[in-house]
Amino acid sequence: MSVSQQFGSDNYAGICPEAWDAMQQANIGSLTAYGEDEWTTRAANAFRTLFETDCEVFFAFNGTAANSLALAALCQSYNSVICSSYAHVETDECGAPEFFSNGSKLLVARTDSAKLTAQDVRSLATCRADIHYPKPRAVTITQPTETGELYSLEEIRALSATCRELGLRLHMDGSRFANACATLGCSPAEMTWQAGVDVLCFGGTKNGMAVGEAILFFDRALADGFDYRCKQAGQLASKMRFLSAPWVGLLESGAWLRNGAHANACAQRLAAALQTVPGVELMFPVQANGVFLRGPEKLLPGLQDRGWRFYTFIGGGARFMFAWDSDPARVDELAADIATCSAA
Repeated sequence: MSVSQQFGSDNYAGICPEAWDAMQQANIGSLTAYGEDEWTTRAANAFRTLFETDCEVFFAFNGTAANSLALAALCQSYNSVICSSYAHVETDECGAPEFFSNGSKLLVARTDSAKLTAQDVRSLATCRADIHYPKPRAVTITQPTETGELYSLEEIRALSATCRELGLRLHMDGSRFANACATLGCSPAEMTWQAGVDVLCFGGTKNGMAVGEAILFFDRALADGFDYRCKQAGQLASKMRFLSAPWVGLLESGAWLRNGAHANACAQRLAAALQTVPGVELMFPVQANGVFLRGPEKLLPGLQDRGWRFYTFIGGGARFMFAWDSDPARVDELAADIATCSAA
């Protein structure tokens, strides 16, 4: 069955060839269960090679579990986590961070930007110090943000320095981490532990895998007992090789970065085409694989009538997301329909 490609979410994409091939290879024969297999070891070592450090590596089914368990490992129930009001942990994880931490509160910076600043962190972390206030313990940032914007390395370092000064840990939600690396042209190490990030959740689902995220602890002491957290939360896969093998395909081949770069290029392709469309404007800078746009009142209904799918949950505009398999010709079709509906 032929279905026209949609850009409502990068979760729409299928499995990329490199991940698929690794899964097929892992499917041959019988292997030890619960992560005691060669594929899981190989995947963990591939992460250590890529990040140039001996980090602790764990695998989870999805981003909600990865983020929530990582933050829970950093906090006691009486602690709090500082985040942006746009943060996925605040808006789209159904209270999972609080649930898995047994109550650690999210302290939300009420700003107009999806990016936290060092001053945002300082204001929330120092506004009170009495026993009635949930003691700040961690900061979480999303890279790229939920609006598709990027933290520069300098901004991450500034946040990290503030965290160190205030005794806080820094967590990075990297559901689209590959897209950020592709745009910034930096190494994974430079954007994480070398910049002061303590824990990273590296997204595989949006990077060409069927399912799966990796949690990397750059300070091994922070990972104490994390294997038990994963088991208790239902994240210890009995056939773990099918979560870990796709990572081998992505990381060892370099597909993780190629996939991110292709998705970013498709977003830039759409953004460039819209520059000459009267009445249509970009809501945020296009820095990764997402395009947020607004236009005349008739634009969004017109696109829906033409069969396009998109979300409007941030700012009321349309969000289009691109993935490893996005077809440039189909991107051009979208651009043409946007121009037509805007002018109708």
